[in-house]
Amino acid sequence: MIEESNLTTKRIHEYLEHGHRFDKRNPDEYREITVECGISKKSEGSAKVKIGKTEVWVGVKMETAEPYPDSPDKGNLMVTAELSPLSHQKYEYGPPKFDAIELGRLVDRGLRESKFIDLSKLCIEKGEKVWQIFVDVYSINDDGNLLDAAFIAAVAALKDAKIPFYDKKEEKIDYEKPSKEKLPLTENEPFNFSVFLIGDKFIIDPIQDEESASDGRLVLAVTPTKPISICSMQKSGEFEISEEKFSEMLDFVEKIYKTIFPKVQKLIESSIKK
Repeated sequence: MIEESNLTTKRIHEYLEHGHRFDKRNPDEYREITVECGISKKSEGSAKVKIGKTEVWVGVKMETAEPYPDSPDKGNLMVTAELSPLSHQKYEYGPPKFDAIELGRLVDRGLRESKFIDLSKLCIEKGEKVWQIFVDVYSINDDGNLLDAAFIAAVAALKDAKIPFYDKKEEKIDYEKPSKEKLPLTENEPFNFSVFLIGDKFIIDPIQDEESASDGRLVLAVTPTKPISICSMQKSGEFEISEEKFSEMLDFVEKIYKTIFPKVQKLIESSIKK
């Protein structure tokens, strides 16, 4: 198994030296992306996203809760992830492991720091009661780049979501009563890039073999300004990156963003149940 892994890694490096990948994509090319919203009748919003064979489902649930002490007039946001062993053999049953916790935190950070959700409009009674948003991520199949798929699905599910009817007189939610009130979302719709470094080459949307062969990953959540703005970033892996190489990576991301972001936006909008 080790010899096969080393051989695969060597071949991936050799292919990239000539600008190629195993599945004939360019380094800056995504696999086919599909989006389907409204897949759950029990959630306030939901979405299924596939990038190649990688598949993620996300559900959005809402309930009333006390606000956080440092934001008494803002709604709450919580993102969790469940990585099923059925989606890949590297995941195990039991309490959330590091991979699941990290995935949830990265999606949470990108959504929160982008200010995509106007949490100030989710206050019911200052200091007493606000709306709490739960974003639950479920891995269905992990064939690489699970984070980017989860992020797209989270954004799609939030855009699909409707706030449940809240009876102020009875001070309770009526989940059975139809609601058409959408979440207060801003124009700062974030998009996540997981950029993997293999040797001295950057690639986007890796398959599992490419993830295993990589030296590390740079995760950037960006918002649609001109030029794009980075709202969150994380580096993982034991590698160093020079200022020049980092600048090259930003140019790499911005070039891809110009084509992929409008495409994904269109996929989400056309899939949302009216």
